[in-house]
Amino acid sequence: MAAMVVNRMLKKLETPLLTEGFSRIMFCKDDDDIKQAVDMYCALGPSHSLASGVFGQKSKGPVQSGITKFFKKADTSSVEKSSGTKLTSSERKPGQKNPLSKQENLEAGGTCSMEVEKKLNNMNGNEERSKQIVPADINSSTLAFPSISTADFQFDLERASDIIVDAATEFVQKHDNMRLVLVDLSQKSRILSLVKDKAAKKSIDSSRFFTFVGDITQLHSKGGLQCNAIANAANWRLKPGGGGVNAAIFNAAGEGLQHATKECADTLRPGSSVTVPLPSTSPLRQREGVTHVIHVLGPNMNPMRPDCLKNDYTQGCKILHDAYNSLFENFASIFQSYTGKQNDETSSKKSASRVISPTDSKMKREDSHDSERTKKCKLPPPILTSRQHQERKGTSTLNYHDNTMVPSDAPSQAREEGSKRNGAVTNKSWGSWAQALYEVAMHPEKYKNSNSILEVSDELVVLKDLYPKAKKHVLVISRTDGLDSLADVNKEHLSLLRSMHSVGVKWAQKFVEEDASLIFRLGYHSVPSMRQLHLHVISQDFNSPGLKNKKHWNSFTSVFFLDSLDVMEEIDQHGSAAISSDEKLLAMELRCHRCRSAHPNIPKLKSHISSCKSSFPAHLLKKDKLLSASTFSMDCT
Repeated sequence: MAAMVVNRMLKKLETPLLTEGFSRIMFCKDDDDIKQAVDMYCALGPSHSLASGVFGQKSKGPVQSGITKFFKKADTSSVEKSSGTKLTSSERKPGQKNPLSKQENLEAGGTCSMEVEKKLNNMNGNEERSKQIVPADINSSTLAFPSISTADFQFDLERASDIIVDAATEFVQKHDNMRLVLVDLSQKSRILSLVKDKAAKKSIDSSRFFTFVGDITQLHSKGGLQCNAIANAANWRLKPGGGGVNAAIFNAAGEGLQHATKECADTLRPGSSVTVPLPSTSPLRQREGVTHVIHVLGPNMNPMRPDCLKNDYTQGCKILHDAYNSLFENFASIFQSYTGKQNDETSSKKSASRVISPTDSKMKREDSHDSERTKKCKLPPPILTSRQHQERKGTSTLNYHDNTMVPSDAPSQAREEGSKRNGAVTNKSWGSWAQALYEVAMHPEKYKNSNSILEVSDELVVLKDLYPKAKKHVLVISRTDGLDSLADVNKEHLSLLRSMHSVGVKWAQKFVEEDASLIFRLGYHSVPSMRQLHLHVISQDFNSPGLKNKKHWNSFTSVFFLDSLDVMEEIDQHGSAAISSDEKLLAMELRCHRCRSAHPNIPKLKSHISSCKSSFPAHLLKKDKLLSASTFSMDCT
């Protein structure tokens, strides 16, 4: 956009417009004006802001020579002196060529001299400054969101404010360099005052979470607040219309948002959200710099609207908390996918590589199972040089065999077995972002203060999945170095696999004792996204905002997911597990894991499975592959 504006200025002598994405345009007629402008911007502090508009556009006098040289065109008839008289060719100073010929065509703003503007924006709390103090952090990504369900859905403000503060507190403690901003139109907004007071009592960092008064579709142009993403309090059909925030955002973003939304989802369940990238042509993106809209649907207490909960605040509070958690985690995924991509690009250029925290995004990855690999664990990783990696692995050198990093002293037979399983190549190089589980397994003591680690022993680590795909989803990770995946496992590792399975069963039983409705399945991904052998212990409700796309679903419900009991039996009989690495498995249509009915998208699939009472497929009912309350009661008997 900047290049387009500059090229047009060069060729046609047209000045920039506010509608092209600028919030403030200043015209300088001489060097003094330029110096005053520079001094004014240099004096700005983190909490200061400047008014939007066009300034100095009607001031008379010759255009500064440096600017006219930039335009490279001359117009001898339009250059005037400060007194208002015209300059002839003999009177024009060397280098003084063409003024801006279309200054009067700007469509917005006001005029004021540089001195007046400087006074208006001096830093002593001038009454003319109506802007709010905005915490500044150039390294932050910012989400602006309205209060969900408190307007049209009539949710109690006291309860809603408690949930907002709790969810925001949890988020800012878990994620760095991200800001949350609660927005409302009115200075007298009760929800803003409630949240502000409760956040202050909890001593939340006011630079990371704060309230703001303004139109959520004009935060940058009117309020000086730059936001990467904004949340929309949507309806379940994800359609424009109605009133309030939903209508305003769809109107401001243009038709592009409707088309982009339809590509992502058709409907939305209460308590969930969906991220929609704004097309580059969207007026909201061009004018405000908003790159993503996150549609979120909360609980309804209005009997005139669908799915009214009839004042059931037990259920309502749970749904609202889920809605905010889903919204904030989707926002984190946007930011992390961008920073993760940057770090991936720079890590190959540096000898010291950092283990990148996993993300959850739709970005293309170098391997087929792209989304899943980024979501197993997010713990603060240490910086390791390649030498330190070697020392920790207990080897002096590393050999690269078929693009897989293997210790030089590993048996050649093991390396050969790691290259192929049943004709499918399963080995691969691991990106820095895929090393997180390996770091946890090798050095769990560094993460002892993390509430994600549930159990540690000499053989394994039990870890909560940071982006669970169901109500309960944990990983049992082997601590044996050199076991990156099932491709590295043979008969000598059977004892380890049995230990991992036993621990997985133990945690499944613990979860079932807490919630008897849960049913668990234990298994491995054929081609895992994260380095280090790990067993998934996952409940079969799949009720989680972390489950978002086909790859997520099919990686746990197709033959890509290998049951732990089958794996142990195959290795015992054949020395290796039958691994299916066909990428097409992850792109299959969405089918219910119980009745196998097909569904067009994830929201409709989730809606179906929440009420599906069909029996599980016969192959899962054998050998206790599914663990439920009845399984454990029989064991006790």
